Amino acid sequence: MPAERAADSDPPRFIPLPYEHLTEAEQLAASTAFLEQLRRRRTVREYSREPVRWGLIDNAIAAAASAPSGANQQPWTFVVVSDPDLKRRIREAAEAEERESYEHRMPEEWLRLLERLGTDWRKPHLEDAPYVIVVFEQTYGLDGSGGKVKHYYVRESVGIAVGFLLAALNAAGLATLTHTPSPMGFLRDILDRPENERAFVVIPVGYPADGATVPDIDKKPLRDVLVRR
Repeated sequence: MPAERAADSDPPRFIPLPYEHLTEAEQLAASTAFLEQLRRRRTVREYSREPVRWGLIDNAIAAAASAPSGANQQPWTFVVVSDPDLKRRIREAAEAEERESYEHRMPEEWLRLLERLGTDWRKPHLEDAPYVIVVFEQTYGLDGSGGKVKHYYVRESVGIAVGFLLAALNAAGLATLTHTPSPMGFLRDILDRPENERAFVVIPVGYPADGATVPDIDKKPLRDVLVRR
């Protein structure tokens, strides 16, 4: 029996939970500080080319990789792109798809909604930001002999990890944007990823450009999204 199969049949092993029970005051203070930090997060489309210390990216990826996932399969890969040529190729391919979408694929209702955000098919941030993180979902895994391993709750797991990633980058004082050009198959080709990986989201990361602006929008009030029973 292969070692992997033998390990699967072993009884589960448990360890003590590392948990600190905060006082109610400490809980509320931490919760409020985190809320205010996230409320300041905005989607940024104008980036400075100022370098970003790699340790900040490293820590953010580690935070994302700590996210819960179906059966702890961790079906994600984070490709961090800083090479100018690769960023240029990603931008050119993304703009080609986005231009086609804006001019021919998107319904009028969707285009009207996007007008309020001031977006179009041009994506200079994919070159200006010092880093572009491309998150891939692993649609299935590979065992030691190259066989396929079924993954469960892939999109849910990767979505949670991306949320962790955005929060971690925001906590480090960095600006981000979530970009999902459609289709995204070109990303696997440009970044030479295997067949079992599919692009999930593209995230430029860096500092806002001097004078950067963001749309004047609001979030729904809590009463519209919270149901207490």
